[in-house]
Amino acid sequence: MGAGRGGQHGTGAAQGGQTVGARGPQKDEGSVPGADTLEDAIAKVRERLARAGHVAVLTGAGMSAESGVPTFRGEDGLWRNHRAEDLATPEAFARDPKLVWEWYDWRRGLIAGCVPNPGHKALAGLEEREPGLTLVTQNVDGLHALAGSRDPVEMHGNIWKVRCTGCQRVSEDRRVPIPILPHCGVCGGVLRPHIVWFGEALDPGILERAFGAFEYADVALIVGTSGVVQPAASLAGIARRAGAFVVEVNPDAAGDAAAVDVALAGKAGEVLPRLVPD
Repeated sequence: MGAGRGGQHGTGAAQGGQTVGARGPQKDEGSVPGADTLEDAIAKVRERLARAGHVAVLTGAGMSAESGVPTFRGEDGLWRNHRAEDLATPEAFARDPKLVWEWYDWRRGLIAGCVPNPGHKALAGLEEREPGLTLVTQNVDGLHALAGSRDPVEMHGNIWKVRCTGCQRVSEDRRVPIPILPHCGVCGGVLRPHIVWFGEALDPGILERAFGAFEYADVALIVGTSGVVQPAASLAGIARRAGAFVVEVNPDAAGDAAAVDVALAGKAGEVLPRLVPD
């Protein structure tokens, strides 16, 4: 923590485009001077984090995959011959809420056995040292909160929360299995998963928090995400254009000089604990 944005940017380490692997350096043209090894790159990121007044973090599916959370999509995403894209919609819930809840109950049962990995715990520890940190996640598994993160910005909702279709009350419900159909204890309305489904808009307040955090960040960490799904995919670019030092942590980190300053090629659970100051 330190001077904040005014003391962060300019010449030196933010001459982007270096990829450093967990097993050693992968030097690209225009690599960061003095950061030819993983240790050097991590030291540089740690130094940036120590000086930052505001830190923004975005985590994606790769973070959850390290804890064993299935993707529930793609070739392995079929459930009773239904695709996730066909079940996670308002129309599917209106047509057959019991079927949708049976799918979510199955998902909840799988996720219930997953625990935060060292990457989740490292970010919670970094938050303790960096009061200006905002954690934004595309994941719905709630593992960041279990790891100790105080108020993660959950862009797509949380599978352990339910929302009443009548009074709109949101509450946590960790029952596994959950009674189907579940009903609101306040008004008696049918509950639905507190998830942003296909065809639904993200909460404007959530978007404002996420975009604001990256717009004002001194350091931005992009962890375990392909950077394809919008609007989360635009957050790194927002931070970069605003002058932030952008770090990618991903096994497939590309080190695109136009997008990030340093790309650390490795798993979040291996890399992130090394970024947290002792």
